[in-house]
Amino acid sequence: MYFSYKNSEQAVLSDVNLKIDQGSRTVLLGANGAGKSTLFYHFNGVYEPSCGTVLYNGQPLRYRRKALMRLRSEVSVVLQNPDDQIFSATVEEDVAFGPRNMGFPDEEVAERVDAALFRTGMSDLRKRGTLKLSYGQRKRLTLAGALAMKPKVLVLDEPTAGLDPQMACEVMELADLMHRDGTAVIISTHDADLAYGWADAVNVLCAGKLTYSGDPDGFYSDRSAVRASCLVPPLICSINRCRSIISGRSISPYPHTVPEIVAKMSSSAITPGKMTIFPVDESASPDTEYIKKATMDICTGVCGTAARKAVSKGCPAGRIFSGTDGCLAETVGGKNSALLCDRRMLPAVTERLDRLKAMGCAVESEMADVRDISGYTED
Repeated sequence: MYFSYKNSEQAVLSDVNLKIDQGSRTVLLGANGAGKSTLFYHFNGVYEPSCGTVLYNGQPLRYRRKALMRLRSEVSVVLQNPDDQIFSATVEEDVAFGPRNMGFPDEEVAERVDAALFRTGMSDLRKRGTLKLSYGQRKRLTLAGALAMKPKVLVLDEPTAGLDPQMACEVMELADLMHRDGTAVIISTHDADLAYGWADAVNVLCAGKLTYSGDPDGFYSDRSAVRASCLVPPLICSINRCRSIISGRSISPYPHTVPEIVAKMSSSAITPGKMTIFPVDESASPDTEYIKKATMDICTGVCGTAARKAVSKGCPAGRIFSGTDGCLAETVGGKNSALLCDRRMLPAVTERLDRLKAMGCAVESEMADVRDISGYTED
């Protein structure tokens, strides 16, 4: 695929050929001006290639109004600057804009708005004017608008730019939750550590050309390719390489997170602790007193929207962001931990435990008895 702007002979994108798998976690990497945002605009038909074809579900895009409306109901793009996407006077009106524009019944629009506001932590701000929101709240609002469309593909352009660490973590948790629900999530980012720890696949753009497409380890293990792309390797990747040089041991398997690199470096030195996992549903709240007694004097983390709601109801949580990695780091260090986890995120936690085992550190885990979970009635 090629693309150049009108009245310009210079190609912004040149010979770009990539495939995004359904339900994947894909990161688009590249220096400023590499063409990432321009490529994103092709995903939902804002731009049409000068040469070549964009396929969706194996079919070429059609650039007529009705066809584009159908496409954009399934492919949501969230831009880096939230002010480019906020149209309405209040929060709930802005979130409702997309579903209402698609002609959904009022009852369904209301359900979608409620769910999107809940997931993004914006429920208490639904009546607030959009001009009175902070930058971070506006970022959440544009994400809520995308979630209300229930997209099959979610495209996020620099989703964590300008956010504080906690909010950035919550945004990536939402992206992971969408992935667990079957949505293909594509993000662009300059954060090498975020990309390395999160992505299933990376695609690298350099001066409008796709120079790499594949798994993160394949790219970041080629230091010359990283330098040629004007990028830097993730810190964990560099630490792992230094460890291999100093110890003379194999550089693989490749750790992607802090608990994994710690596990690999101290796999035989410390007996790991135990992690207790409390699964939380959106429609139920854990027995607060039970969890307080069960987690007394140990590290307690939270992962996922439903779990954060449980914390707001009084459940304990010392690590309110990066909860999974925080708890795993404690267990790798020989201490016990507890994780309040959105039930839909349980497969992600299991994957993290399996990766720790591959690093040589088998962490014992236990699922809390669901009979200890009690329902509640919303006020």
